Amino acid sequence: MTFSIVARDPQAGESGIAVQSKFLAVGAVVPWAKAGVGAIATQSWANTSYGPRGLELLASGLSVQETLAQLIGEDDGRASRQVGIVGVDGQPATFTGDQCFPWAGGQVGEHYTCQGNILVGEDTVLAMARTFEQTTGRLCDRLVAALAAGQAAGGDSRGQQSAALLVVRQGGGYGGFNDRFIDLRIDDHPQPINELKRILQLHKLYLFPPDPADILVIDHDVARELQQLLTVLGDYQGAISGSYDEVTRTAFRKFSGRENLEERWFEDARVDRTVLEFLRQKANR
Repeated sequence: MTFSIVARDPQAGESGIAVQSKFLAVGAVVPWAKAGVGAIATQSWANTSYGPRGLELLASGLSVQETLAQLIGEDDGRASRQVGIVGVDGQPATFTGDQCFPWAGGQVGEHYTCQGNILVGEDTVLAMARTFEQTTGRLCDRLVAALAAGQAAGGDSRGQQSAALLVVRQGGGYGGFNDRFIDLRIDDHPQPINELKRILQLHKLYLFPPDPADILVIDHDVARELQQLLTVLGDYQGAISGSYDEVTRTAFRKFSGRENLEERWFEDARVDRTVLEFLRQKANR
């Protein structure tokens, strides 16, 4: 009752999974990944040991195909399993047991594998594969775009309930302490993929570093606008002078801290255009 895409971005050093299912909290079951090792989706009558065990096998030096063969070879319930595996290099692989409920199957490309079971039809995995190949940009966006395409092509024949996105990158987690660059879960929602898209945009706002092209110098006009907007929100009570003085900076810092925008904060007279737009939206609600 699930469809997923497992993929890598060799240039960014990222691996990840996007998944949707008519199942509560699918993100707690299907996606497994480790930076520098690979990513695995285990589904259908999911054997969750495929995740940690598969990553161990990949880390030991086995190829994706060797890892898949060992996982299903050790599993008496293999006929009801479905799995997709991507390593940091080499050909990805997918497996669908002959007792998975139809439609069930997969599609493998150079850097990805798509798979699903209890689907409306094969068009779901074909649409995911085609969309992933044709979409440019960050791995997270390509994964979610592929997931949405799969849903638009029919998706899970039983409907929608939960979705998840997991992307790993060495040192990519909060503060650089782990590899969980993106780990988002929509556990129960009538339109989980749309909600996943929305939450991903919030993740980018809060945790992605500023794009150098979006960094503005706080000149007179920008400082004046900041003072006006921060006055509306109650963070600033001074004059609308257009001077980015310490009182204005303190008010702006207070707002940024409250809204969890520390990753986009500058102590000097600069502002991230994304933060300025977010401030405008908050003040004009």
